[in-house]
Amino acid sequence: MPGPSASPSPGTPRRDTRGIVDASGLLTRVRFRRHTPAEPLRPYLEHYWLIDWDLTEPYVTHVVPHPSVNVVFQDLPERGPFGEVAGIGLGLFSKELAGRGRVCGVQFRPGGFRPFAPGRAMADLTGREVPLGEVFDDVRPDAAATVLGPDDEHARVAALDAFLLRHGPAPDPQADLAMELADRIRADRTVRRVGDLAREAGLSVRALQRLFAAYVGVGPKWVVLRYRIHEALERAESAAAVDWADLAAGLGYADQAHLVRDFTATVGVPPTAYAPR
Repeated sequence: MPGPSASPSPGTPRRDTRGIVDASGLLTRVRFRRHTPAEPLRPYLEHYWLIDWDLTEPYVTHVVPHPSVNVVFQDLPERGPFGEVAGIGLGLFSKELAGRGRVCGVQFRPGGFRPFAPGRAMADLTGREVPLGEVFDDVRPDAAATVLGPDDEHARVAALDAFLLRHGPAPDPQADLAMELADRIRADRTVRRVGDLAREAGLSVRALQRLFAAYVGVGPKWVVLRYRIHEALERAESAAAVDWADLAAGLGYADQAHLVRDFTATVGVPPTAYAPR
C-alpha cells in the first residue's frame, strides 16, 4: 500500500513523469528537461519545462494535466513563435508533434499563478488557453521570440526568469494558503475528505471551495481525485504487475471499481488495459 508521496521543495523540479501517458514513448522522441527558476520565483513555480523535437513521423502525446496553470511559449512548424496562458485542463490533453518544434513552459504550483494575475479568479482560466496579453499587461511583441530563440537552454531559462519577474509576483497571503493546502493534498494521501481539510485549515467547506476557485481554478475535491489518478498512472507505467485493489485502498477509494471508473474516464482506457503498454 503506498504511503504519503512527498512533494518537492518549492522551485525544485520533479523527477517523476506523473501525468504523462506513455512517458517512455514520448521521451524516446523528444528532448525533455526541467529547470529551476530564479530564487524569487521559486515559492510560486514548480519548474520550467523545455521540449525540443525533430521527427520524421508525427507523434501524438497525451497528458493528464496537473492542477496547475502553465505559461507556454511555442515555436511550431505551422506558425511562428507565440505564447499563451493555459488554465487547468479538466480532461486528457492531446497534442500532435510533427516536424521540428520547440516549447518552453512554466508550470506554476497550484495556487501560484494568482500573484502574477492579481484580482483574476483562476476559475476563469480553467479549460482555456488564452494569449499572454489577455492576462499580463504590457507584453512585449518579441516576448515569445526572446524566450524561444536561443539555442542555449540556459539562455531560455534566463529569458523565462526575466519575463516572469517583469510581471510579478505580487505578495498575497491567500495565495500562500492555497498553495499550502494544495501541497498538503498532494503530499498526504490521508487527506481524502474536503470537510476534514477545511476544518484543519480553520475554514468552512464553502470558504475552502471559494479559495480554490479563486486561487487554484478547480475545487479541492477535484485536486484530490486528480492526484489519485496521477499516482495510479505512474504505478501503471513503472510496475510490472499492479495490485489494483490494494492500490485503490491506498489511494482512499471505497473499492477497486471506483478507481477503475475514474482512471478510465480520465485516461480513456481501464488501468488493466493500459498497464501492459
